[in-house]
Amino acid sequence: MVSVCAVIAAYNEAATVADVVRGTRPHVSSVVVVDDGSTDATGERAQAAGAIVLRHPHNRGKGVAVRTGIAHALQTSCSHVLLLDADLQHDPDEVPKLIERAKNGVGDFVIGERELKKGAMPAARFYSNLIGSRILSSFIGAPVEDSQSGFRLIRAALLRQVDLTATGYEVETEMLIKLVRAGAVLERVTVQRLRYEGVASKIRPFRDTFRTCMLALKYRFLTN
Repeated sequence: MVSVCAVIAAYNEAATVADVVRGTRPHVSSVVVVDDGSTDATGERAQAAGAIVLRHPHNRGKGVAVRTGIAHALQTSCSHVLLLDADLQHDPDEVPKLIERAKNGVGDFVIGERELKKGAMPAARFYSNLIGSRILSSFIGAPVEDSQSGFRLIRAALLRQVDLTATGYEVETEMLIKLVRAGAVLERVTVQRLRYEGVASKIRPFRDTFRTCMLALKYRFLTN
């Protein structure tokens, strides 16, 4: 049986976090929002929408927020941890796609992959993700088209086997490399409905892609 705890890392996402929580709740056992030092009403709106809210007193970075949420989830009896963003880049209505694949597939590590098409996302994000995904595919020995997608469903038992240390957006890369190295079978589902128009990304595509690639070398060859 698949029992899911959803983890949402959020920083100043008061405008959208409640919609993400409300959309996710029907599909999972519990929703945990990590308010990463927001200066707006992110935490309050997430809690009002029905989430368990964990608060960092100041902004510590997405990687730390994700790790805080995972640590909480692993204290529960859930079989899987779902990760998704708080800004509606991931449509909560598509959560069942990942859960269905976990039920009917191996169920170790399911990534919700965006269609990487020119014009479907900002150009800088398209090229940085394309480059990063090709590099990561070569490292893990398995094809992945959207290595930086934060929309993921992971078996809790496997998460307990890896030591995550990333503090920023490179957490997705670290997780991918270390979980596959720990024996996780990677599965992919295509997610269609994404939100880019009018959304100010916190990612700096080229700088963050370079940093991610350098850290990928570290995670692949220099860490356990």
